[in-house]
Parts: sequence; C-alpha cells; structure tokens
Amino acid sequence: MINYFWFRRDLRLQDNAGLFHALKNGKTQCVFIFDKSILNKLDQEDPRVTFIYKQVCEVDAELRQYGSSLQVWYGTVSQIWEQITASKAIKSVYTNADYEPLAIKRDNEIAQLCKSKGVDFLSFKDQCIFDKNEIVKEDGLPYTVYTPYSKKWKSKLTDFYLKPYPNSDYFYNLEQNVKPIKNTLESMGFKAADYNFPAQKTSYGIIKKYEKLRDYPAEDATSKLGIHFRFGTISVREKMRSALQVSEKWANELIWREFYMQILFHFPHVIDGAFKPVYNRIEWINNETDFDNWKFGTTGYPMVDAGMRQLNQTGYMHNRVRMVVASFLTKHLLIDWRWGEAYFAEKLLDFELASNNGGWQWAAGCGVDAAPYFRIFNPTAQQQKFDPNFFYVKKWVPEFGTPQYSHPIINHEFARKRCLEVYKSALN
Repeated sequence: MINYFWFRRDLRLQDNAGLFHALKNGKTQCVFIFDKSILNKLDQEDPRVTFIYKQVCEVDAELRQYGSSLQVWYGTVSQIWEQITASKAIKSVYTNADYEPLAIKRDNEIAQLCKSKGVDFLSFKDQCIFDKNEIVKEDGLPYTVYTPYSKKWKSKLTDFYLKPYPNSDYFYNLEQNVKPIKNTLESMGFKAADYNFPAQKTSYGIIKKYEKLRDYPAEDATSKLGIHFRFGTISVREKMRSALQVSEKWANELIWREFYMQILFHFPHVIDGAFKPVYNRIEWINNETDFDNWKFGTTGYPMVDAGMRQLNQTGYMHNRVRMVVASFLTKHLLIDWRWGEAYFAEKLLDFELASNNGGWQWAAGCGVDAAPYFRIFNPTAQQQKFDPNFFYVKKWVPEFGTPQYSHPIINHEFARKRCLEVYKSALN
C-alpha cells in the first residue's frame, strides 16, 4: 500500500506539512496535476504557467536525487484521480489545504471520490501560520477588521507555529520510481514565456530597509516574493521567522495576507460582490474608453500610467502604486472594482485571489477596511510624495515631459466631487 502526495500551491520538498505527514506514514509517490479546467482559461503564453512548469521540473529533479520522481498529469482533476485511485494499492491521498471557494469545492469532490474507493483523503495547513477558525473573536466569530485580528494573531504566536517540518528525515520513504515527465508546455498548448522571474531569496538589506523605503516605487525596497508565496516555492514559516527578526512592518504584510485569506474563507460572497452588500448599489459608469486608457497607461496621470505599464511589461506592480491605480479606476473613473480585479488577476505574476480581492475592495471602499468611502487618493499628490523626482515615472513612461505624453483624461477635483455624489446617493 502506498500514499500519494498531491502538490498544488506548495512546490517544494522542504518544510512542507502535507508531504511530511505522507512520508512519515509510509511509502509516498508525489504527483502534480495541470488542471485543464484552469489552464483552458489562460493565454497560451501566460508566464505563470511557465513558472509553475519550471518549479515542477525542479521538484522532479530534486526527487530524482533520492531515487524517486514526480508524476505529472494533465487533465481534469476528477478524471485524473479516478485513474489514480483505480489501483487497489493506494492507502491515502495527502495534500495541503487551499481556502479559495473553488478549491474547497474541488477538494470536497476528490475527498468523496477517495472515500468511495476506500482511500483516505488527508489535508494539512501549510500556506499560512493560522487558518480557518484559529484566529477568531471571543464569541467565535471571524474578525473583519485587520488591527484586532493582527493583535490576536501575534498574541497566539509561539515557536511551535513557526517550527519547520523535517521532511528530509523521511526521504527514505519516497517511492523508488524514476520516470520521465511526459507532459511538456507545448503538449499542453502553452509556449514558454521569456520572463525574468524574481528569486526565491531576498536580501537581508532589502527587508531591513523595507519600513523606511517600501512606499517609494523607484527604490528596490520590496521583497518581490509574492509569486513564491502564491505557489509555495518558499515556506511561510521560514519567511515569518526572518521577518519577525528583521522587520515587523514586513511581518505585518504577511499577516495582512492571512487576514484576507480568512476573510475569503469565512465570507466567500466577496468573490463576486462587495463585502458590505450596500455597496453593490453603486452606479458605476464603466466607460470602456476610460478603462482602455487605464489598462494601457494613457490616463495622463504619471504614476497611474507608470504603474500600469510596469504591470503590462513585467507582471509586477509596486504595492503603493497598486493602491493609486486601483483608487483611480474606481473613484476617478467610476469603473466597477471587479473590472480592475479581473485585469490584475490576468496580469499579475503574484496574483492571489484573497489578496487581490481584498486590495480592490479596500480601494473601492466596499471591503472590510474601517476607513470611510470618501478616502480618495490624489494621484498627483501621491506622485509628489513618493516619486518627487519622477525616477519611477521616467523608467516606465519614456515620453513623459514631451508633447507626446497624454493630457489627463479627467480633472481630479471634478472626479472627486462626482465620486462622492455617486457613493453618497447609493449609500443613503
């Protein structure tokens, strides 16, 4: 009898909770599934697929050092597990929990399939320090404001929660089964994207200066580890240990990530509607020409344009700038936050549903944030404060300062007044 470990958002062998439990409990075959139901929605040159494939190959190469290999499948998840569990030699399927609604639905279906075959389905916490109902209010209800959540989070934290899993102690239980990966990017209908993906490690110096410089987009002062957290190529336990030693501000950002994950888990309606339902009454203008100007960085507002061009060219956008461009789309142009959320989901290498949704609802004023809806970023003031010498802007908008640069597509004071009127009308 053999265990199967199913890799998903945890593409590493070390400090991997589900893999540790599988190995500790017997011979284990590792498997990864390229899910058609997800891939069919993506562009054939989506760089995230290239990144995942690259990481899958690295996991396979590491397994080969121990006489094992990674089974890489391509198809719908239910069909693949139907095939795998057809064997009577499978004892258990191990995996790490995912908290997105569609992932929960998928896992419930696979758990039922396994049960019908007499196979155990076991899921473990790995992509966060605390999950589900571990951080709740005294009455057992989930927190909906970050500050009290983070205080409770910190008060509960002990070394136990940050302790790494010693996976290598049990590598002798890896199934001795070396076979080549048959599926290639091309066979799955994808082309390798030529992207310079960020490294898994970030320097001590960057994290140390994070609090002081993180808001200045021209500075190299952010970790750029988002894609690695998204696909689990790094351990959140390891990074949280480092953060707590070097920068509490960076640690707080990791707690924000978990806060949004538990909001999505407890309030799945946020996927297609406002956290505060009354905000669904806002009458968006949704002008498609304005949306195109925003998407392609031709709004005439330098920081907005630089941010969108950085996103389009690199799959990344500085965090401060993300807030500015999101506020501009929703408040200045009165375009539905879900349009912007979907565009970010398509373009961001580090796209993570919970954080993306939480950030967009924060910008639109309809999320869990306690600040009032009339917080409207002035993109010019943000430019003057955080990129006063236009270093960031000039990098991404080379025609800035020439007659070729766009005139502002909307006046800030007009847009602010209009936004307040539209929101007030919807909410009263």
